[in-house]
Amino acid sequence: MTGLFSLAGKVALVTGASRGLGWEMAKGLAEAGAHVVLNGRDAARLEARVKELGGGGFAASASAFDVTDEPAMRAAITEIVARQGRLDIAIGNAGIQHRGPLGDWQLADWQRVIDTNLSASFLLAREASAPMIKQGAGRIIFTTSIAANLARATIPAYVAAKSGLWGLTKALAAELGPQGINVNAIGPGYFETEMNKALLANAEFTAWVKGRTPLRRWGRPREIAGAAVFLASEAGSYVNGHQLMVDGGFSSVF
Repeated sequence: MTGLFSLAGKVALVTGASRGLGWEMAKGLAEAGAHVVLNGRDAARLEARVKELGGGGFAASASAFDVTDEPAMRAAITEIVARQGRLDIAIGNAGIQHRGPLGDWQLADWQRVIDTNLSASFLLAREASAPMIKQGAGRIIFTTSIAANLARATIPAYVAAKSGLWGLTKALAAELGPQGINVNAIGPGYFETEMNKALLANAEFTAWVKGRTPLRRWGRPREIAGAAVFLASEAGSYVNGHQLMVDGGFSSVF
């Protein structure tokens, strides 16, 4: 059965991979045998992660660029294919958050979240799909959220972006499926990550998450890795246009 989850010989690009859920997904893919290209904006942090994976006997390299920079995205994927000879898996995970009452939001705040959380994944899919089409196969995976289906006050851009990303997943699954490319999404619930640091420090909110989640706890970052490996591997070969919720049951109850 382990062969179904093997990624030996595969090349994967994971955006927002220097920390949090992106790092855990990248590490999981590397442990399954893929050469993982880690993306982020901090080159030094990426190189430290590459060394960490290399120290464990796993194959990895770094590609530092801003995912909202269209020419940089195109150049990075061209370089990856030139160096590695292929690109099999692309995970659009980079994301940011902005919280505040609606009246305090500026258009620039809205645009920054939409650009990073939604438009960047569109750019990734457009550029990554080109070599995948030539190969006749590939996997594109987006990190959505429980916010793709549910909403909370003070994060309108995040909810809009994640809802849009779920729609993009289905649209691209329809378009790219006939060309051998599976497009899916992973929808995390509340995880103990740096992005949620302020929420984790709020005792009342933390208690609410635990009470609202059937497993009665926050997700541990490592628990996202299996979903990424599944969707990227042969085990998920007939899964397309799907949003795999990894939320402890949060979105299944009310």
